[in-house]
Amino acid sequence: MPPRKRKPENRGLPKRWEHYHGAYYYRVPKGQEAAWDGKKRFRLGKTLPEAYKTWAERITPRDTPATIAALLDRYAVEVMPTKSPATRRSQAAGIERLRRVFGHMPIRAFRPQHAYQYRDKRGRTAPTAANRELEILSHAFTKAIEWGAIERHPMIEGKFRKLRRPPRTRYVEDWEIIEALSLPSKRRKGSIRMLQAYIRLKLLTGMRRTDLLRLRMSDLREDGISVTPSKTARSSGKRIIYEWTDELRQAVEQAKAARPVHISPWLFCNRRGESYLKDDGSANGFDSLWQRYMARLLAETEITERFQERDLRAKCATDAESLERARQLLAHASDATTKRVYRRGPERVKPLR
Repeated sequence: MPPRKRKPENRGLPKRWEHYHGAYYYRVPKGQEAAWDGKKRFRLGKTLPEAYKTWAERITPRDTPATIAALLDRYAVEVMPTKSPATRRSQAAGIERLRRVFGHMPIRAFRPQHAYQYRDKRGRTAPTAANRELEILSHAFTKAIEWGAIERHPMIEGKFRKLRRPPRTRYVEDWEIIEALSLPSKRRKGSIRMLQAYIRLKLLTGMRRTDLLRLRMSDLREDGISVTPSKTARSSGKRIIYEWTDELRQAVEQAKAARPVHISPWLFCNRRGESYLKDDGSANGFDSLWQRYMARLLAETEITERFQERDLRAKCATDAESLERARQLLAHASDATTKRVYRRGPERVKPLR
């Protein structure tokens, strides 16, 4: 039998876009080929950012969207390119699901109860995804007001509330950290030694995984480690300098010594001297290392429960001497998120005399 042809995919992409053989294409409507170099299928680019850029240069959707599908298409073209690669990837999947459910609806026909019905049904199996998808829809409605499609926000008018899930409570004890840092390494460089240096640096600074894996040797300056957090790089652009202490210098030196390629520009690099963090925000190589590290800890130490990489950020916040100190370390704009999600230790109360 002849091999079956691979069908193009359209996962959360704008209308008439498709992902085919490793690139993004636009299926040109009949009669409009002249505007697209005479092609019926126009290649937009290999990556999503490249495709969005080509699309913006060729056409700017200025028509007021009438349906939710048209609104999501315009949102994907004009708003998503401003997001980080990881957010774009996540939102593309969310938009695909939203389009399947609400795409046929006129924007003005949407009511708050539609959001509640979606939340309750989707939330039974994927509560976190339900919240994120409805965040996309809510932001799209905000843009719809800006674009003149509606006058009032249907989800705000109905005082819509997301699913509230209790925050994660796993607290990594000090003895567990000692066990993790004492695990013997089978290699002189990379792997375990790199992860142990990573843990030390994370506990001292509370930096996000993205920011730690993006650290360059040039970020290690005379006054400290200079970082522009990825969460605020596109908004405030605020820069943070973690001032040198003896412990911080020691952690950085251990990270340097664990690098398999000393001429790499990255503080944490793989065997080829490349960053573990990819352009799309993923870090599959690092994640695989972490999972193997956890497996060894469970098999060879007294640790009986896995902890996630992000639990270290929570430990840093919990062990800080005050809520304000924790907020500074985690680079939060306010202490509300710091207190609700990252301060995981018990609240200590002095009894009355």
